[in-house]
Amino acid sequence: MADPMRIRAQAAGDKATVRVLMSHEMETGQRKDAAGKVIPAWYIQEVSAALNGKTVLTAQWGASVSKNPFLQFNLKGAKAGDKVAVSWVDNKGDKRTDEATVS
Repeated sequence: MADPMRIRAQAAGDKATVRVLMSHEMETGQRKDAAGKVIPAWYIQEVSAALNGKTVLTAQWGASVSKNPFLQFNLKGAKAGDKVAVSWVDNKGDKRTDEATVS
C-alpha cells in the first residue's frame, strides 16, 4: 500500500477544517476476479481523530465506503500549531496513523 494518508488541517478563526485522503482498496467482498472467484472483503472499519492527543472523532465504517475514501470535518477550538492525528483499522487488522500540524 502506498502512502496511507494525506492530511491537511487549516485554521480559520476558532476552528480548523481537516481534510484526509486515505489510501485503501476498500473491497466489498461481492466482486469477482477474472477467474470468477470472489474477491475477499477488505475495508476500513474504524476511523478516529485526535487533537493534541484528545479524541475528537470516531467513526465505524462498512464495506460500502468507496476506494481511497476522503473525510472532511471541522474542529472547534483548534488553532495554528495544534497537532491532528488520524488513525484507521481495517477488517484484516491493518492499522495506520498519520499526523499533521494545523496551519
